[in-house]
This record gives sequence, structure tokens and C-alpha cells, in this order.
Amino acid sequence: MDDMSGPHLIRGSVALPEAELAWRFSRSSGPGGQHVNTTDSQVELRFDLANTEALPEVWKQRALERLADRLVDGVVSVRASEHRSQWRNREAAAVRLAALLAEATAPPPRPRRPTRIPRGINERRLREKKRRSETKRGRSGKDWG
Repeated sequence: MDDMSGPHLIRGSVALPEAELAWRFSRSSGPGGQHVNTTDSQVELRFDLANTEALPEVWKQRALERLADRLVDGVVSVRASEHRSQWRNREAAAVRLAALLAEATAPPPRPRRPTRIPRGINERRLREKKRRSETKRGRSGKDWG
């Protein structure tokens, strides 16, 4: 029962290395009634991002930059306590960590290419402004009001 339900893929063929994951268990404050007071169902999963060999160097640098505010000495930590069973919390923590690393290692979006406003649209806007201006100027005559 110690084997997780398969490797948790980050992206492509890169998965979370089981040997580099550090698990810690404690009592959960979540659901479970009296059962929760006797079992360590809360899971904390720690992954040493700064010293891992499992990620390509480019991904690692990108993740270290993007997760800088979450890291403690290069280690990223994820908690799960929403389930009553430690096993399901372990699964949830592993999935959460994989998703976090997938997002942090994703390539940056392509830069936006600026586009020009079509001439017709600009001319129409200027014509409309001119017409509105004429309408308002026509209201300021002496015979008005």
C-alpha cells in the first residue's frame, strides 16, 4: 500500500521523482470527527527544487524564479488535509505539487505583436467626432433658449 497510484507527470515525460519527495504527517483539523484526533491524516509534501536532478536546468531556473516567494531554502512545500484518509491526502498533495511545478516550468507566452488600427476605422471615428462637435457648436447660438 506504500506505492502511489503511478508517477505524477509534470509535463511531457518528466515526472515527480519519488526518491526526492519528503513526506510529513500530522493531525488534521479537517473533517473526520473523533477519528481525526487519533490519526495523522494531514500531509505535507516537500520537494527540494534547488537541488533536484529530475528537472531540465532551464525548467529548474524558471521554477526557482516564479516560485521564489513560496520557497524556503530552495524547498517547495504543499499541504493537503481535505480528506479523512491519509492516503487520499497524499494523492492530493502529489497532484497539487505536480500542477504547481507544471505551471512554474511552463514556457513564457509569446510576446504580443502590435497591430495597426485600420485607416477606415480611424477615419470613421474622426468623422463621428466632427459631426458631434458640429451638433454641440450649433447649440451655442444667440437664438437658443
